Amino acid sequence: MRVLFLSAWYPTERDAMAGLFVQKHAEAVKQQGADVRVLYSENTGLAWLRDMYQGWRRLRREWGLPQVVQMNVLDKNGLLALWLKWRYHIPYVIIEHWSGYLPVNFSFRGGWHGWLMRHIAKRASCILPVSQMLEEAMKACGIENEHWQRIHNVVDDFFYQPISPLTITPKGNKFRFLHVSCFDEKAKNVQGMLRAIRRLANKRQDFECIIVGTGVDHAQAMAYARELMFPHGLLTFTGEQTPHEVAQWMQESDCFVLFSNYENAPVVLSECLATGLPIISSRAGGIPEMVTEQDGILVNTQNEHQLTNAMLWIMDYMSNYPPQQIREHGRKYSYTVVGKQLVELYQKVMG
Repeated sequence: MRVLFLSAWYPTERDAMAGLFVQKHAEAVKQQGADVRVLYSENTGLAWLRDMYQGWRRLRREWGLPQVVQMNVLDKNGLLALWLKWRYHIPYVIIEHWSGYLPVNFSFRGGWHGWLMRHIAKRASCILPVSQMLEEAMKACGIENEHWQRIHNVVDDFFYQPISPLTITPKGNKFRFLHVSCFDEKAKNVQGMLRAIRRLANKRQDFECIIVGTGVDHAQAMAYARELMFPHGLLTFTGEQTPHEVAQWMQESDCFVLFSNYENAPVVLSECLATGLPIISSRAGGIPEMVTEQDGILVNTQNEHQLTNAMLWIMDYMSNYPPQQIREHGRKYSYTVVGKQLVELYQKVMG
């Protein structure tokens, strides 16, 4: 089976994290025996058109025609998918991750662009949003299709297994909270989380909080943390870490904290579930579809007092969240499960 991925985002040497979830979907499909190619350009305008034309000519010459096309995000790549369907009767499906459909981060354009996106979406064999809330938001924007199906992002296999030897600081006697972030303040609300943790420190200090990651607002978050004057050793910023190190931090922590203003289906929570790590999160986007009462605690977005109280509670009642139970919930994000779902869908739409 030859599968062509058309992606709006994909990892490059310049940004190894952009569209990493798309690369993992491609790897999951490849593990099921499919022959996968990815066509992507990070350019815009005429440069993008040139890249896609040259890339397609090379693929056509060296690889042949795909049997099915997977679009990753509904965008201008759909013009190629639409042409392939018209010219060669090759079906295409659309996996959607974009948060711009959500009312809290609304960015969907109208006019001729909106008409074209709706036209491309309607002619897809299936649309696969990563959450129910995203599907509802897309439909509210006039995106129509006869077939909708939920698809999960993929978690690396090493999140399911203990990693040794450790390359991070082992967990000591203190309760360890963990946050992993891309430090986009508008979305992740790191400053609100820091204020909630500071209130927790006013009540007790038998814990620590490890904050992993980097991003556009990383320096701003660190400066804000200094303004809050945390007790020494209570808060640690590690900077960027490798995926293996992130898995180790999860395995060496007691609870994960996410306080986003908006999300779709954050991969980091799938990784927590695969690890067996309890979660405290805001009820943003598709998160309530991911995190059950058996996995952790959900609080209202921007409600810092609820977040502080949830952290206080879980420190005393960790036994309510056995890791094995959480890991069972996280198995649906494995390469094998997601890869099989996609390949079965391809076979169906190929007819």
